[in-house]
Amino acid sequence: MFESFIGVNFWTALFVLLNFLLLFFVAKKFLFLPVKKMIDSRQKEIDAMYEQADAAKVNAQALEKQYKDQLANAQLTSDRLVQEATARGQSRQEEIIRQANREADAIREKAAADIAQEKKKALNEAKDEISALAMEIAGKVVGHSLNGEDQTKLVDSFLEELGEQV
Repeated sequence: MFESFIGVNFWTALFVLLNFLLLFFVAKKFLFLPVKKMIDSRQKEIDAMYEQADAAKVNAQALEKQYKDQLANAQLTSDRLVQEATARGQSRQEEIIRQANREADAIREKAAADIAQEKKKALNEAKDEISALAMEIAGKVVGHSLNGEDQTKLVDSFLEELGEQV
């Protein structure tokens, strides 16, 4: 009995081997191959996703570089515009100052001309008054009236003496 328990029966071993091979081929055909196809398909999808992710990353980096370049260009443009505006403002300021100086010079010249004219007018009025007084005094002193030429000579000499004293 011990021998029959440990012993190997050839036909049983062959039947088990054939069952195993048949089960292996059936499992391979209906289980392993479809599972392998599904795993390969899934691997291809994952690889495609990684490629898309890498492409998106490269695209994002390119866009980031482009945006940084645009930002740098915008900064340069804004700096240039600020410099140009500052230069225009300084130029306008200088023009306003020059115009104000011209207007001030014109006002000073007009004021000087007005002063000179008023001074001349005041001197002429004073000359006329002095002349009339001098004629009146001279008429009283001399006792007779002077003609126009004598009167003019007398007034001019009096004014010259008066100008030398002042």
